[in-house]
Amino acid sequence: MSRIGKKPVELVKGTSASISGQTIEVKGPKGTRSFTAGDDVTLTIEGNAVKVTPRGLSKRARQQWGMTRSMVANLVTGVSEGFKREMEIQGVGYRAAMAGNVLKLSLGYSHEVNFEVPKGVTITVPKQTEIVVEGIDQQQVGQVAANIREWRAPEPYKGKGIRYKDEYIFRKEGKKK
Repeated sequence: MSRIGKKPVELVKGTSASISGQTIEVKGPKGTRSFTAGDDVTLTIEGNAVKVTPRGLSKRARQQWGMTRSMVANLVTGVSEGFKREMEIQGVGYRAAMAGNVLKLSLGYSHEVNFEVPKGVTITVPKQTEIVVEGIDQQQVGQVAANIREWRAPEPYKGKGIRYKDEYIFRKEGKKK
């Protein structure tokens, strides 16, 4: 039995949900998100909570049960609080700046990297060495952060590059003479 799936998703104050068929739409102060569940689960609104139940005991139904509950919980969190990914840049001369809808990164290349900010995501640069990616879609926020990190992933010898704020970089020792 799914430990995650059997917990109902509480609707936070200021959010509302509506179900039509297999699609749930959640509205909140930050926006509106929707998710279409598979045919193996049933979505119901009971009071101030959304409940997910499997249709049958097949392996697929049990897999979809926990996953669907997690997706609905992420919808509620996204429209009420939003998601945030903080990154930091380390390295001499490495810096970031926002210019309109473009993130300009100086990462030691012969040219400046211009990263176009996609819709649904906001990027702020509180300091030259910090980048904050925010949005209501957890998957999109994580993907945008990964795309930015991809331009200069942290290297293991000096630790230079773009890293997540809570990330630990395993350091290696250099060559010995």
